[in-house]
Parts: sequence; structure tokens; C-alpha cells
Amino acid sequence: MLQNFKKMKPVLLFLPVLLFSCSSGFDEEKERQAILELHEAQRGYHFQKKAEEFAGLMSENYISVNRGQVSRPSYEENVARFGNYFDSVEFVKWDDVQPPEVRFSDDGSMAYTVVEKQVVVTYPDERGGTIADTTDFAWIAVYKKYAKGWKIDCVASTDR
Repeated sequence: MLQNFKKMKPVLLFLPVLLFSCSSGFDEEKERQAILELHEAQRGYHFQKKAEEFAGLMSENYISVNRGQVSRPSYEENVARFGNYFDSVEFVKWDDVQPPEVRFSDDGSMAYTVVEKQVVVTYPDERGGTIADTTDFAWIAVYKKYAKGWKIDCVASTDR
């Protein structure tokens, strides 16, 4: 038996090196935290009305699925769209109904979040009064890991 061990010793010594080199280096908990930080940043950008920063979370390949339409807005189009929206309302609430579900591809290069959110905004009416509006949203945001970090590649959204 000792002779068999001596023959296998080089293989046994090499096995940890082989296993380590085959691992992707994907730290799921670290990446989950990064995704959740981006999720929380979106909330801040809504309340602070930072359309440029919000649009900056999206990749160059960003796809939007909303109201029965698929679009591929540019950064500039997203800045204009969200800038107009942010300027037209005051956010009272932009809160998760439950914690977002975060899932990853096996290699850690892509992730998605499943989100349920209640949004309450106010906006002026024609007579100078204020209207409050509450909407319940649900969406899936697909994230891709680029050299400079995670970016949103796609959002498919619906509201109730």
C-alpha cells in the first residue's frame, strides 16, 4: 500500500492546484452584495432625480421591455426619458415590497433580480393642487458583468 501511495503522491499534490485553477473565482456573496448595492442606488437616483447616473447603470446593449414594447434606448434617450419623469413627480415611496431575488449564471458573468416595488409619487394637477399616485410594479432586471463592473442589460417590467 505504501508503494501505491508513493506512486500517487505526485498526482495528489497536483490535484489541489488543478482544482483551484479550474475554479472561476466567482464569489457569489460578494457579487450579490454588488448587485444589491446597484439596486439600492437606483432608489437614491429616483429620490435625488439623477437621470444621468441612473442611465449610467445601463449597458450599451440595454433592452427595455415595457408596456408591450421592446426598445433599445441609447444612454441619451434614457437620460431624457428619466429626466422628464423625475422632473414631473416627487417621490414619496420607492420601496421593495419584499427583498429582491438575486440569481446568477453558473459562471457568475450574468445575474438577474426579480423585484416587487411600490412607488408613490405626487404631481401637480391643473388647478395647482397635488395628486398622489400609487403603483405596484414588478420587474426582472438582467445584469451582465463587464470589465468595469455590473451593468443592467435588460429590464422587463409590468405594473398593476
